[in-house]
Amino acid sequence: MIFVDDQLGQAVAAALKKAQQREKLPSFVLPEPIPIERPKQEEMGDWATPICLQLARYARMAPIKIAETVAEILRERYVDALPFLAEVEVAHPGFINFRLDESWLARQVEIILSEGETFGRLDLGRGIKVQVEYVSANPTGPLHMGSARNAVLGDALASVLEAAGYEVQREYYVNDAGSRMQAFYESLYARYAQALGQEEALPEEGYHGPYMIELGRRIAAEHGPRFLLLPRDEGVRAVGELGLEAVVQSAREDLALMGIRYDCWFSERSLYERGQHEKVMTILREGGHLYLQDGAVWFRATALGGDKDEVVIRSNGTPGYFASDIAYHYNKFVERGFDRVIDVWGADHQGHVPRMKAMMRALGLDPERLTIIIYQLVTLKRGGEVVRLSKRTGDIITLREVLEEVGPDAMRYFLLSRSADSQMDFDIDLAKEQSEENPVYYVQYAHARICSILRHAEEVRQSLSHALQPTDGDVGLLTHPAELALIRRMVRLPETVRLAANQLAPHHLTYYAYDLAQAFHAFYRDCRVVSSDPADAAITQARLKLVTACRLVLARTLKLMGMNAPETM
Repeated sequence: MIFVDDQLGQAVAAALKKAQQREKLPSFVLPEPIPIERPKQEEMGDWATPICLQLARYARMAPIKIAETVAEILRERYVDALPFLAEVEVAHPGFINFRLDESWLARQVEIILSEGETFGRLDLGRGIKVQVEYVSANPTGPLHMGSARNAVLGDALASVLEAAGYEVQREYYVNDAGSRMQAFYESLYARYAQALGQEEALPEEGYHGPYMIELGRRIAAEHGPRFLLLPRDEGVRAVGELGLEAVVQSAREDLALMGIRYDCWFSERSLYERGQHEKVMTILREGGHLYLQDGAVWFRATALGGDKDEVVIRSNGTPGYFASDIAYHYNKFVERGFDRVIDVWGADHQGHVPRMKAMMRALGLDPERLTIIIYQLVTLKRGGEVVRLSKRTGDIITLREVLEEVGPDAMRYFLLSRSADSQMDFDIDLAKEQSEENPVYYVQYAHARICSILRHAEEVRQSLSHALQPTDGDVGLLTHPAELALIRRMVRLPETVRLAANQLAPHHLTYYAYDLAQAFHAFYRDCRVVSSDPADAAITQARLKLVTACRLVLARTLKLMGMNAPETM
């Protein structure tokens, strides 16, 4: 797909070069690419460029003079050559504004309908293999709201990248190895033993939450005292494995309720069982990236851009957390052959990013191939007050608890509505509200309203002797300002997908969805769609074609966000 802003940028660059050839501008190197942006005020046009302001010091001319010179050449050479371009205007202090041709805009309705559910699909990625790894919470308890934001960000990003033409794999990394896993096993064994009436101390560094008591009771009820009869180490492992399986299954179920599924659930333990840990340790040792100090093996991260060296093998001989990270990413890039990897991590991992880049260099990999998206915390609120504890357990607020109260669509939209690096408040009461104040309701109601219009049109068609088919509509009749404003929003979906994919920022979808819904509601207010008067048949059919295309674009946007497109509300 060739974007309008790209073509305008090329036209402006050509016009600047032509002005230099005509000696209306002095010779200087032009910047690339030429910036083309949306004006802040819509009355200024559909697109604009501030390039003349930027070039004033090189040209030693007033920006407005440069703009007038360039605009003259654009009118001369491009207004007729570019089918989408209607007008080129100059605005103080030196902007060049562009207005789209209204007949071209109307024809885009046909384009959208012809592309159907593929509208907004791009070929930016050209099949590049990208892995998006997200959530990957330690399997030591239920998922909470921080995990929910991780899930929504990662899943929407994967959808956007797929729409942009990348080959995407979604992955959940199960941290089923290491000292925290052993602490979980020991804690659960204690709760299991206690459930059977046996005294068993809970580890100080263990997991003390009420969910562990419930899980211990469940295992005791299902299996009785059989694990108490085993040697303690065997019993701990057996109970721990059951707990691990239960926690991972719970995560699967919670995420499935949000419509989130993975291509792969990858076990950290497999890195050790299949020898990948030993392989990377050998690579790092032979590359001179490891050294021994205080009985531990350290990775020379500072020699490769990290802010501090990191332990990879502890003094007791067990691997450190970072050892698994190295083996895991070696597996991703070298053994599975992903071109790019995107990890979605919480704010508490911000300090780990430099060491991950150092690790890439040590493995002979381009650090730019690894992107780590850090998201900020979520604050739950109800009635303006911060909610800190679960109403059910008095403990952590789980993803499931909020999901059951507000629903998956509201969960997804609200958690996606801010950029990852922004802290956010999640207002439970607003997420449940059935009014225009709730952006989720407002956007989905637009889709439901379109479906209602189309049902009504079918009822009217059956009662009339004359045809009333949206497929027969003449889009050339779509000239009302509200109609054109709606089409202007509809054609921005590919542009939004491009922006979200290039910036790895799927929150742009929420802004776009709301903007599109707002344009539709304004159109519905100003333009009657279905009329039973034969004299209005032509405009009715044209507007039915418009709303059919709008329904398609809105549904496509909701799908990219992982949300439903309801037909009734």
